[in-house]
Amino acid sequence: MTTHEILLSAQQARTPLALAGTDVKNSALEAMAVALVEATDEILAANRSDVEAARGRISDVMLDRLALTPTRLTDMAKGIREVAALPDPVGTVLHRVVRPNGLLIEKTAVPMGVIAIIYESRPNVTSDAAALALKAGSACVLRCGRDAWASCHAIVKALRRGIEHAGLPGCAVSLIEDTSHDSANELMTADGLVDLLIPRGGAGLIRACVQNATVPCIQTGTGICHVYVDKAADLAMALNIVENAKTSRPSVCNAEEVCLVHRDIAPEFLPRLKERLVDARAQAGLTPVELRLDERAAAIIAGTPAGPQDFDTEFLDYKLAVAVVDDVDAAIAHIARHSTHHSESIVTADPDAADRFVNCVDSAAVYVNASTRFTDGGEFGLGCEMGISTQKLHARGPMGLAELCSYKYVIHGSGQTRGGSSARIQNPCQ
Repeated sequence: MTTHEILLSAQQARTPLALAGTDVKNSALEAMAVALVEATDEILAANRSDVEAARGRISDVMLDRLALTPTRLTDMAKGIREVAALPDPVGTVLHRVVRPNGLLIEKTAVPMGVIAIIYESRPNVTSDAAALALKAGSACVLRCGRDAWASCHAIVKALRRGIEHAGLPGCAVSLIEDTSHDSANELMTADGLVDLLIPRGGAGLIRACVQNATVPCIQTGTGICHVYVDKAADLAMALNIVENAKTSRPSVCNAEEVCLVHRDIAPEFLPRLKERLVDARAQAGLTPVELRLDERAAAIIAGTPAGPQDFDTEFLDYKLAVAVVDDVDAAIAHIARHSTHHSESIVTADPDAADRFVNCVDSAAVYVNASTRFTDGGEFGLGCEMGISTQKLHARGPMGLAELCSYKYVIHGSGQTRGGSSARIQNPCQ
């Protein structure tokens, strides 16, 4: 099917999904989870084909994002069930007021309609997006990157079997067949057919969507995330946080890309940081982190001199830009210049420094003494997520069910009419 035909098909699912009760949607989600696991062999075979085709063209960390395992498929099914267990947002009365004239006005959550998601080589996004959209009463149209198409196609086939088994239209979840730029551009300009566009991927994809979309678009994803180690930090805690934020999964948007260190503790902390992230990992047979050092850091430890763009780069790899700063205000100023407003963390035992950092850093998630890796829908109790919004309008941070709904005002009256000087026409001759 062409992209336009798929979008027209998705329109047919709007009304059945909007009218589906919570029990029906939850039954569909459970059937989707079951179908996903039942199709394990089919999905893994498609994924092996994708991985082999991509090997040598993308980095090892990106191959890890692309690869599926039985455990990852089980986790995807678990994520679907977690969405089913969440309260249904559709129909929730967000605000209720009775006016002096007796009108009852209710601000009520309603489905978006059709949500399009453009993403790259992360097959798990397929089931996450489908589950969230369905529970929020909307159809979803998925457009993955070419490296993951066979995997995503197999996943969507399984999900549609589950949806249809529950009595809802399979076109509630669709995968665009064309992986060229043309299909992405068509989604960006599908006025009247797409109610919300969500890009999930690198800076180039997000920038293209924000600049070219004529449909409503939410800016997501790019994460130049910072950890600032304050002079009052517990250094052992700081090492654990920095290591986790950088190395637990460097290919994701909530991974740390920049470490800022207070000048007073830099002579002690930086050698310990190098030992933990470089030397110890190499000795253990793990990939060492390449430290990109500013001049002050390079005067203390060995590493790669930081280039002009290193503090503005989302590495998504075992690379970490490191800078020495004078104080918490200098850290805040550095973050303001270089951050993508995703996630930032301060490690400190000084409550005044923590409060200043939290109040002055303008990002979607700001941490005190914790890893940035927690910026995630599941970790925030939202089930899975549609993405991390780094903008301020409509949604910010992990986007769960509530962020996938719009609202309308429902007004109940008993015959009220509005008065005023223009309510009736006066005869000028009287």
